[in-house]
Amino acid sequence: MHPPEIRRGRAAASNATSRYDRLKREAFDDGWPVEEAPDVLRTEVTEEVPRSVITYNRSPDLPFDRSINPYRGCEHGCIYCFARPTHAYLGLSPGLDFETRLIARPEAPKVLAGELRAKRYAVAPIAIGTNTDPYQPIEKERGIMRACLEVLRDFRHPVAIVTKGSGILRDLDILSEMARDGLVRVGISVTTLDRDLARKMEPRVPAPEKRLQVIAALAQAGVPVRLMASPMIPALTDHELEAILEAGRDAGAGSASWIMLRLPLEVSPLFRDWLAQHLPDRAARVMNRVREMHGGKDYDPRWQARMRGEGPYARIIARRFEAAARRLGLDQAQPALRCDLFAPPARVGDQLALF
Repeated sequence: MHPPEIRRGRAAASNATSRYDRLKREAFDDGWPVEEAPDVLRTEVTEEVPRSVITYNRSPDLPFDRSINPYRGCEHGCIYCFARPTHAYLGLSPGLDFETRLIARPEAPKVLAGELRAKRYAVAPIAIGTNTDPYQPIEKERGIMRACLEVLRDFRHPVAIVTKGSGILRDLDILSEMARDGLVRVGISVTTLDRDLARKMEPRVPAPEKRLQVIAALAQAGVPVRLMASPMIPALTDHELEAILEAGRDAGAGSASWIMLRLPLEVSPLFRDWLAQHLPDRAARVMNRVREMHGGKDYDPRWQARMRGEGPYARIIARRFEAAARRLGLDQAQPALRCDLFAPPARVGDQLALF
């Protein structure tokens, strides 16, 4: 466990070594006095030159088969983030490293354009933000997400975006243009309406009321926007489900969705540590509910079950969502994205068609 004074503004309390490392790091007090106070953990950003940026999946419980991640790691630092274990592939910790040691991919727009021009490429909606948030704080400086959007706009390629970041409003000019052609839709995640709880769980994410303002701005600009009540955390945020949906509807969301809390691999011990630190009085109750939905385990990776859970409690949440979404008019699917407009733009030196 790292001292609180060096991890201000971070959700994880530890930085356990990657599950792929043969050696493990462990802090040890050798008794020598420490004369200098430890430094606060700062965000470090390195760069990566990707060979490809479109990642394909065959997961039957996902509504997309390809995605893009402009960044690896996420400074938002959501303690429950199911993407944390992906940092282990890089030899980094899913704990504090995931929040503080980020990897930017500045060549992603150029590589993306090349992949879209490939003769074998078959167009289908690309999802962005399904792993790490493209509008985390460093996007303001780096602008990689905006550059990727410019490529998609120029190619007239459909895209679905998921984010918690208010930085998406900086790209409202591109998004509104694409929306007029049915090429974009956006999902905004609102986990809780409790500002204090959000600050503890999602330390560098805009406050809940700010995210509702983002929904309003997108809707006013004609961008189809979905409220995502995700993740629902049993015995912690589940009582807010209807209130979150109503707030999203009032802000202008046209549809809604939900996902249950997921705790794969290293996420589970990180989340349990967070509960013990911030909510010790209800930690056992939360985890008991989680295990109740996953056959006594912290997580069940099976398709379908991983997103919703199983059992009486999971069914109650699902029925509550269905009833509230129907009552609020949020039970409609977002409009299908158009794929028929896809057309790679001409490049300098390209031979133009005669007809």
